[in-house]
Amino acid sequence: MKIQTKAVHAGDRKRHCIAIPVTTPIYTASSYIYDDIEQLDRVFGREMEGDSYARYENPTNRALEELLTALESGAGALATSSGMLAIQYALQAALLDRRKHVVAANALYGATIRMLMSMFEPLGVETTWVDICDEQAVEKAIRERKPGCVLMETISNPLLRVGPMDHIASLCNESGTALVVDNTFATPMMVRPLELGANIVVHSVTKYLAGHGDVLGGAIISDPGHVETVRTLSRTGGPLLGPFESYLTMRGIKTFPLRFERQCRNACEIAQWLATRPEIERVYFPADPNHPDAANIHRLFPEKLHGAMTSFELKGADRAGVFAFMDRLKLVVRATSLGDVHTMTLYPAMSSHRDLSPKQRERAGIRDNLIRLSVGIEDTADVIADIEQALRG
Repeated sequence: MKIQTKAVHAGDRKRHCIAIPVTTPIYTASSYIYDDIEQLDRVFGREMEGDSYARYENPTNRALEELLTALESGAGALATSSGMLAIQYALQAALLDRRKHVVAANALYGATIRMLMSMFEPLGVETTWVDICDEQAVEKAIRERKPGCVLMETISNPLLRVGPMDHIASLCNESGTALVVDNTFATPMMVRPLELGANIVVHSVTKYLAGHGDVLGGAIISDPGHVETVRTLSRTGGPLLGPFESYLTMRGIKTFPLRFERQCRNACEIAQWLATRPEIERVYFPADPNHPDAANIHRLFPEKLHGAMTSFELKGADRAGVFAFMDRLKLVVRATSLGDVHTMTLYPAMSSHRDLSPKQRERAGIRDNLIRLSVGIEDTADVIADIEQALRG
């Protein structure tokens, strides 16, 4: 079954009474009763499928998890209350029975870097930072550090680098290291990391999957070896996404393939236009034939899907210049997110990578004139006209 069909049908139409609801209802109950206590005992013991307490599972939530599992070709999923919580639980599951050491891409979302440094390191988890696009450097780090886990993003935030995920998965499998991949930017429309040998995939469902700016949530999709570990951790910590958010995410996913194809097409057109502008110093976009990771992009992604994110540098601009440009935008939304139906812009130095020092940002290639653009589903002529008038000042 193709992903476009899975997005519409998976998870729905479960029989809970004589009639079958066309879409999954919102179940708000915090606890459940059965005809006899022995049934509840079997549900608690996970010997029988069913619901017992909302910290453990919820029918709406479970339907979403079935849908996410289908989209990412996984063995099971956990829908969480945020993308960051998904990363936290994924790392905990990966490291539970392994050496407490992470080899992490040196190009990650700022909050992920902060989590490793401020949450995991105080608990005794060491982190080795590596250029995830340098396969030899990754192989050396795995060989020398013997990590329990490698953490990477499919497409890095915000410079849109693409590491050799398939090759890294092979290295991890050979060494018994778990590979955790944040697939938020690429989505399962572009690549499904579990099919390439990754062990755990995470998403911020706030972004492309829900897609309408009305959900905060995350997801963990696991291979067979990590499903029960993730679920066991969740039954203790209770990170589940609420039923309302689960419903909205399922509703959003039904149109996700259509939206994402349009967003990718629009992003390619806008990135090409930005590259012609004299006010722009540099454009970052995976479809660029001169992209440093062009070989990985060609091998891993479908021919016409390169993502809906582009970043660019304003020529000669400082922080004040970037702010002035963004304040002149009238259509493009100045907000801290991405993946919505509307085009959005963000200043990484102020938001996504704010907690990194200026030197850390500079080493990561995040300059003070860098702007990130999440392209929506509007007519590109209107978006381009808005950016053009903002560039003119």
